Amino acid sequence: MTGSGPPAPPPGWYPDPDGAAGQVRWWDGGGWSDVTTPAGPGVAVQSSPVLAPPRRPEPQTVPIEPRPSDGSSRTAWVVGLSIVGLIVAVVAALVLGSGGTPREVASGPTAPSSSFVPGPPAGRTFPPGTVRIIDEAAGISYPYLGENWSEWSMGPQWELTSVAGQFFTTQEVTPDASSFIAQCTSGPVAPEYGWTGPSSLTTTLSTLADSVRANYYPGPNDRRIMRDEARTVDGHAARLIEFQLSWNVPGYDATGERAALLLVDTGRPAPALLYISIPNTHAELYGVIDQVLDDVQVM
Repeated sequence: MTGSGPPAPPPGWYPDPDGAAGQVRWWDGGGWSDVTTPAGPGVAVQSSPVLAPPRRPEPQTVPIEPRPSDGSSRTAWVVGLSIVGLIVAVVAALVLGSGGTPREVASGPTAPSSSFVPGPPAGRTFPPGTVRIIDEAAGISYPYLGENWSEWSMGPQWELTSVAGQFFTTQEVTPDASSFIAQCTSGPVAPEYGWTGPSSLTTTLSTLADSVRANYYPGPNDRRIMRDEARTVDGHAARLIEFQLSWNVPGYDATGERAALLLVDTGRPAPALLYISIPNTHAELYGVIDQVLDDVQVM
């Protein structure tokens, strides 16, 4: 699926918003990172009026009056050089220490070579030892799929009032200037999707599936329903719909995606929606859909 929300400049290197001359900073599609690098060969610098750095004020030239050359200025130079020599001698004595063997001196980080270009900053990760994702707002938990999956940081999802979960990027920039991702997310369903209780599981899920298809996928696309069935999740009524989408839109690495939506009546005012999507560029991961669906728990 593609990321949600209004269009934003695509991820990439842009002129440093702090206005540092010759520096570029990584924009992740939603905000500035701490990663900067000198502009130069091998760094594809993009431009966007939204991300243009502020103009720096023109420096003002202040004339400097020449000082008269007299003996006092010459004396100041001699005194200054003597002080520098004394400091150098003291530092050398400290470094050499006893026995004449130089001590190891810690050095700061070295500047990267001109051929080194740092990549995009890594996604946020779950705490060490995480094995399940706990969605307190939705009232469900499900398996964490491993270190290649990052904690959700892609912003809101139209169908949910809050979002928890995991994702990884499969295409950095799509023709609509968003990212394409695989995801496994959850949250409480927003009120406008027709939920009136367990009797509306079928109609609400159908509305959610249509919304997801319209909001996050290139069009036109075709949908083939694979499963549309009632389920029980940890003793709670639920419904599952799984479908395969396909499209032929230039500029996208994927030409289709398998998605599953599980709607669970948790007994709360809003049901929980679990949404899993895997682009066909990573079809070897289709098996994680059943892995997650079979291990959902209601809290």
